[in-house]
Amino acid sequence: MNAPRTRPRTRRPRALAALIALPFLVLTACGSGDTGDTAAAGANASPAPTDDPVAAVHRVDSVAALLPAAVRESGTLKVGSAIGAPPGAYYPNGPDKAPAGQDIDLADAVAKVLGVELRRQDASFETILPALGSGKYDFGTGNFGVTTARLKTIDFVTYIDDGQGFAVKRGSTTLKKRITDLTQLCGLTIGTGAGTTFETTLAARKDVCAKAGKKPYDVKVFSENAATLTALQQGRVDVIMSTTNGLRYQAAQPASGTTFLGEYHRLDVGFTFKKGSPLTEAFRAAVDELIKDGAYARILDKWGTTGSAIDGSRINPPEHE
Repeated sequence: MNAPRTRPRTRRPRALAALIALPFLVLTACGSGDTGDTAAAGANASPAPTDDPVAAVHRVDSVAALLPAAVRESGTLKVGSAIGAPPGAYYPNGPDKAPAGQDIDLADAVAKVLGVELRRQDASFETILPALGSGKYDFGTGNFGVTTARLKTIDFVTYIDDGQGFAVKRGSTTLKKRITDLTQLCGLTIGTGAGTTFETTLAARKDVCAKAGKKPYDVKVFSENAATLTALQQGRVDVIMSTTNGLRYQAAQPASGTTFLGEYHRLDVGFTFKKGSPLTEAFRAAVDELIKDGAYARILDKWGTTGSAIDGSRINPPEHE
């Protein structure tokens, strides 16, 4: 029997209540903390695509058999889900409605192949990985990139390629071309998300400007994507660093007022698990099943991310050079 596709009730962090603080922020983020224009922005929120490629996905017994017996018996999995920005995961109709996005569809599709129901709990990005070890979640989603540091404590099952990129306010003359070397950022203020690979990259390379005899760059870290974009629009940061897919999607929306400067570093992206999780082989096989039957391609086409498609899922691949 096929498990029904459900959108279980979720718990959402209070900070997400301000998701749609401004119309252009709806396109990019979790919330700005400024609730003044929430109601007005809700009327202008960008709707999610209406097609449903997950509907035709069915349980595959040979893949479901790879799950631990306890999971097959309970028929449920707990997922910690970071709701941030389209096309990954966001609230197209406000934080009191169901989230949508590529990560949501892929997780739901994998669950259908495995014949389980997801119990989704929305959580802030930086809290999900630490919570996996405690058993709070069975797995996590949130466009988590595979890095050498994370592989020490986290298992990954990949489902797309994405990357690190930069964007500036539309019309900015501060930066006009793709960032290929962080010395191009010397003397500037960069906005990025807390607990992300972007923050890690910028911190690890903070000495590049001194070595080049230039003024160092300054990094401002924000807990929510919308706050990062607000800082860019208000001139408190010169450039933002985030996901390639997210920044490209954002720049394509006229109301966002940003220009995408291209990809800086490629990363595999995957579902995350505590180290040694018995779930990884089942998830890898489920992703491969979705690739084989075409549902995977239809999900990526829905969200405009076909350029991030992979040929096959991998468990714990090394970080891209």
